[in-house]
Amino acid sequence: MSFTMDIIKKMLPRGYQRKYVAHQVFIAITYFKDLVPAVEEFVYRDGSRKNLMNLTGIIPVVYKDKSYNIPICVWIEPNYPNVAPMCFVKPTHEMIIVKGKYISSDGKVRMPYLKDWKKGEGDLFSLLQVMVAVFGEFPPLAMRPYPEPEQASCWLQFNRQEDGRYCVSLPRGDGQPFQQENETSC
Repeated sequence: MSFTMDIIKKMLPRGYQRKYVAHQVFIAITYFKDLVPAVEEFVYRDGSRKNLMNLTGIIPVVYKDKSYNIPICVWIEPNYPNVAPMCFVKPTHEMIIVKGKYISSDGKVRMPYLKDWKKGEGDLFSLLQVMVAVFGEFPPLAMRPYPEPEQASCWLQFNRQEDGRYCVSLPRGDGQPFQQENETSC
C-alpha cells in the first residue's frame, strides 16, 4: 500500500499533532522504504494499553562490509515530538538480541540520541539514520546458533545389494514399509 501524508494523518488516533507527525512519518518512509506505518496497541510495563502509531519493518545496516536487514519497531506517542519515540529491535525466530551498550535484553534501543531528545532538535528520519550508524558499529542482533547436525559417514548411509550395487536406504515419511520394489531409486 502506498502511504500519502493524508492517509497517515487519518490513521493517527486523537491526541497526536496530526499534520506534524504525518509529515515526519512520511519523510521517514520515503527514505526507509521497508518501514510501514501502523496504529497498534502498545502495552506499557505497568500493563496499561494505548493505541499508538508505529513504524515497523527493516532498516539496512552495514557491518564489516556486509549489508544486513535489522527488523525494528519505532513507537510514536501522542506527545511526540515532546518525547522521544520508543524504539525496539524485533528479532525473527532465527535471531537473538545482543544485549549491549545500546540494546537492553528486551530489545529496547537505548542511545544518547533518544536519551538526550529535545523538542525541535530530534526527528524520525535523523533517529533512523543514527540507528543505522550505531547498529553498524554495535550490531543489536545475531543469528541464533544452531548445533551442527551429526551426520553419519557417507558409506554408512548406503546399503550394498546382492548384485554389488550400492543404494541409499530412505525411510518413508509416514514410517510404513515400502510396498513396491522401486519406490526408492538406487
